[in-house]
Amino acid sequence: MPGTHTKLLYHFVFSTKHRQPLITEDVEARLHEYMGGIVRSMSGVAIRIGGMPDHIHMLVRWRTDETLATLMRTVKARSSAWIHDTFPTLRAFACQHGYAAFTVSESQVDMVESYIARQAEHHRKRTFQEELLDFLRAHRIQFDERHIRG
Repeated sequence: MPGTHTKLLYHFVFSTKHRQPLITEDVEARLHEYMGGIVRSMSGVAIRIGGMPDHIHMLVRWRTDETLATLMRTVKARSSAWIHDTFPTLRAFACQHGYAAFTVSESQVDMVESYIARQAEHHRKRTFQEELLDFLRAHRIQFDERHIRG
């Protein structure tokens, strides 16, 4: 069979530096759109981007010839530079080092999209740290809790 055929779907979660709530309502939609453009410029597909003032969720279809680390490094760097240029009062904006990435099966895409779209509802009941710990545990990812809480 000639050619390579894949559909690799990832749910990324990452926070602002020191989890500062800097993604305000006037920034949020434009930032998510800009991040989607970055993903597209790298030949990926941004299926859904959403989040809260202190963190972002991205559901992305990604390619086989580039690493997740390159994608995340590029999205974080370019979006931070864009925020600094577009919103001069947000010079303190930065993304925290690291991220969480989870594979998503096609059968779960609608559920993950819905989850990302309903972030405000989820976070009325639990914090970002609680959410991230739940994801890490559900996916059986080993972690040092000191790095999650701090």
